[in-house]
Amino acid sequence: MSLPLTDKIALVTGASRGIGRASALALASAGAHVVAVARTQGALEELDDEIRGATGQSATLVPTDIADGDNLDQLGLAIHQRFGRLDVLVHAAAILGPMTPVSHLEPKHWDRVVAVNLTATYRLIRATERLLRASEGARAIFLTTGRVAHPKAFWGPYGITKAGFEHMVRTWADELEQTPVRAVLLDPGVMRTKMRAEAMPGEDPMTLPDPSEIGPLIVQLAQADLGLPKANVAFSRWKAAGTLASA
Repeated sequence: MSLPLTDKIALVTGASRGIGRASALALASAGAHVVAVARTQGALEELDDEIRGATGQSATLVPTDIADGDNLDQLGLAIHQRFGRLDVLVHAAAILGPMTPVSHLEPKHWDRVVAVNLTATYRLIRATERLLRASEGARAIFLTTGRVAHPKAFWGPYGITKAGFEHMVRTWADELEQTPVRAVLLDPGVMRTKMRAEAMPGEDPMTLPDPSEIGPLIVQLAQADLGLPKANVAFSRWKAAGTLASA
């Protein structure tokens, strides 16, 4: 039986844990060849072992820090040389940054959050646009947060950079309106991730949905025959029941 993403090439950032890892596993199980990007070699190897066990296929592992834009340029070139295109992009990599008042934030910490959450997104788009255009119907899925619409004390670095992130994705998507490439901003809501535990250390993680629960939705959004709004960006909030609420 043919799987919905058979022979598709999918690049996933933040693939070693949380929603990125869940996305990589779901895409691989749906037939895609996954190019998995994360900083930790060991965690990527564990992901590859799980993909092999579930599908019999291996992933392409890319241990790198996405804050290094030159590395992303090299990744784009390598994908071009090996596959000639990119069908699916899931950008899940992000960092929380210090939970502190904006006025107390150290410049070095600010620079790091901007580099990972904002600048790396620009460099990733720059490195992959031609590859996505080479696909018959590429889908680019960007993980965002409700903190953009609802700022909260001490969440400044994360919320501010994600606000810029959203504006960037919407601008880029509008530029691609006449192409087969479609972009999705996906707010997964509260999930059982390391970032959530860092932000809310007193919270019982077992009361939260596991990231694996969003896997089927990632696969759905990755399919080229999914109809997306004319504006080219679908902004969606995921519910625990696995449904979409567009905004």
